[in-house]
Amino acid sequence: MKNQRILFALFLIYFVFAILLNSVGTVILQVIGNYGVSKSSASVLEGFKDLPIAIVSFLVASFLPRLGYKKSMLIGLAIVTLACTAMPLLPSFLTTKLLFLCVGVAFALVKVSVYSTLGLVATDRKQHASLMNLLEGFFMLGVLSAYWVFGYFIDSSDAKSSSWLQVYWVLALLCALTFALLLSTPFDEDRAALPPARGIARDFAAMLQLFFKPLVCVFVITAFLYVLIEQSVGTWLPTFNNEILKLPAAMSVQVTSIFAACLAIGRLSAGVLMRRLNWYPVMNACVVGMAAMVLLALPLTHDVVADPHIGWSTAPLATFLFPLIGLFMAPIYPAINSVMLSSLPKHQHSAMTGLLVIFSALGGTTGSLITGYVFGSFSGHFAFYLTLLPISIVLIMLYFFKNAVNHNEGEFDGSAIISSQH
Repeated sequence: MKNQRILFALFLIYFVFAILLNSVGTVILQVIGNYGVSKSSASVLEGFKDLPIAIVSFLVASFLPRLGYKKSMLIGLAIVTLACTAMPLLPSFLTTKLLFLCVGVAFALVKVSVYSTLGLVATDRKQHASLMNLLEGFFMLGVLSAYWVFGYFIDSSDAKSSSWLQVYWVLALLCALTFALLLSTPFDEDRAALPPARGIARDFAAMLQLFFKPLVCVFVITAFLYVLIEQSVGTWLPTFNNEILKLPAAMSVQVTSIFAACLAIGRLSAGVLMRRLNWYPVMNACVVGMAAMVLLALPLTHDVVADPHIGWSTAPLATFLFPLIGLFMAPIYPAINSVMLSSLPKHQHSAMTGLLVIFSALGGTTGSLITGYVFGSFSGHFAFYLTLLPISIVLIMLYFFKNAVNHNEGEFDGSAIISSQH
C-alpha cells in the first residue's frame, strides 16, 4: 500500500509536468498571435525550458540523494505553482519566458528524483522496466490532456485574446494539490544514500565518469537524437496545422493530441510486443516506420486551400496521418532508459538520470530551434522533411547501442532487461 501511494504521487507529478512541458508548441502559437512575436523569437521558449533542465541537472543530479528525492520534488512543485500563478496576473512574453525557465529548473529536480525513486520502489529489473514504461505512458497521457485543456481556453476567433491564460489557474491548483499529496506521502530513501565520506566534488566527478563508459556514451547520444526528433514534431505541429493545413487555432492544438495519444498508446501497449520479439529488430522497425510516415504524410500537405467552415470531418487526410508517427516513436525512449538505470547500483541512478536529462534537454532545444528557424526561413514542409536526417542517424546509433550492450552484457545484462521492456 505504501509503494502504491508513492507510485501514485510519482505518476501525478509526471502528469502535471507533462502538461507544463509540452505546452510549448501551444504557447508558441498563442504568443505569436497574442503578443506579435516572430516565429524565430517564439522558438526560444523551448530553450528557456530545456537549457535550465540541462544546467540544473548537471549541477545538482549527482548529490540529490543527499538533499533527498522527496524534498527535491516538493521544491520543484512549489516553483511551478508560483510560476503558473504569475502567468494570468502578469501577462507578457517575458513572463512566458520566466514560466518556462521555472518549469525547466523544477523538472530537472523532479525527473532525476522520480526516476531514482522508481529504482527504490522496483523489486527487480522486470518490474523496473514495467514501471518505467507505465510512467512514460502516463506522461504522454498528460501531454494528451494538455492539448485539450489549453484548447478549451483558446479563442479561435480572436488571435489577440488573452483567454488562454486562464488555463494557468487550473494548472496552479493541480500543482498545489500534487504538492499536498506528496508532502503527506512517506518515503524511505535509505538505499539511495551516498557514501558519507564522499564529498559533493567526488559525487560530481563520479557522474562525469559515467559518461565515458561506451554503453553510456552511446545511450546519451541516442537519447539526444530521439528527443530532438520528438520535440521538433511535437513543438511545431500546432503551428504546422494552423499555417500549412489551415486549421483554426483551437483545432490546431486539439488535433495535435493525436500525436500525444499515439505516443501514450505505443508506450502503454508496447510491453506485449517486446516480450515476444527481440528488441533490436523492433527498434529498427520503429525508426523505419517514423521515416515512412514523414515520406507518406508530408506530400499530402501541399496546396491545402483555406476553408472557413473546416471541421474534424473535413480536415485534410494529413491532419490525422502524420501524427501517427508517434506510434513508431513510442517504444524507443523507455527501452533505452530502462536498460541503463536498472543496470546500475541504486545510488548511481540519480547521476545517470542527470546525464539523461541533460542530453534530452539539449536535444529538445536543438530540435525546436532548428525547426523554428527552418519553418520561418523556408517552409513548414522542409522543416519536417529535415527530421529524416536525425531519424537516419538514430538508426545507425541503435546498431552501436546493440553492439555496446552485447559487449557489456556481463556487466549490464542488457538482453535480459530489454526483453522485458514495456
